[in-house]
Amino acid sequence: MAAKSKGNREYVILECTEAPGTSRYMTQKNKRNNPERMELKKFNPTLRKVTVHREKK
Repeated sequence: MAAKSKGNREYVILECTEAPGTSRYMTQKNKRNNPERMELKKFNPTLRKVTVHREKK
């Protein structure tokens, strides 16, 4: 029985687009299924509202 490869997932940092440097989140994504940059709506505690966070490379 062969072991599954674990090379598809990678850690990415999501940074706020409205006020860069104020809010960052760390998550994982599957780079084979989602090769483009990830965008999620997350809470920015400095601005006290939900903003778009984009993957930083």
